[in-house]
Amino acid sequence: MKKITIAIDGFSSTGKSTVAKQIAKHLGYVYVDSGAMYRAVTYYAMQQGIIDSNHFNVDGLVANLDDIKISFKFNNSLGFAEVYLNGTNIENDIRTLEVSNFVSKVAEISKVRQLLVKQQQKLGKDKGVVMDGRDIGTVVFPNAELKLFMTASAETRAERRFSELIERGEAVSYEAVLKNVQERDFIDSNREDSPLVIAEDAIEIDNSNMSLQEQFDKILQLVNITQESIE
Repeated sequence: MKKITIAIDGFSSTGKSTVAKQIAKHLGYVYVDSGAMYRAVTYYAMQQGIIDSNHFNVDGLVANLDDIKISFKFNNSLGFAEVYLNGTNIENDIRTLEVSNFVSKVAEISKVRQLLVKQQQKLGKDKGVVMDGRDIGTVVFPNAELKLFMTASAETRAERRFSELIERGEAVSYEAVLKNVQERDFIDSNREDSPLVIAEDAIEIDNSNMSLQEQFDKILQLVNITQESIE
């Protein structure tokens, strides 16, 4: 069948990346985690002392953007591509709650978004790509053949995120994770540049009460319908 572009947007911790990886692997498509790219920039800013709980040197980050090289390398044993920052694997480093606390603030910066959107569009120029994030269907690929918007209650998403962090050995509380989810929702939805909104032609999926298999089956069905409609 003809290859298409699949754009998956939605709030944090809605399982976008999980199902995007599953769909990409099943179809033999390229998977791109756009959120990981913003996390990589955030991690760089933290390492350089550009952002912490007390300050954010926006001009300093913008001045250093040319020094930030983000790449993805497929890990056969894991079955997905890991994120590299300037040649160093940072896949685990960027998944912490500390990075989560700052990433929405970094993603608000227009210069950062402009840089990463260009890279994302380049990665998906040949179609056959599944990309998830906040503005994939509205900004990165406004002409994507299939656009999905994932949602779930803040409490459900916090529970999922909390479980993931605990499994990785992080000492976090559910209350802190819920607060982070709610704060990110507000920032993502209210920023001036490319706010998180549902594209007019996107299909909304509330997965609050769906299993991973049910979610995968539903989206795969939508993929098949979309492919058939453009043959």
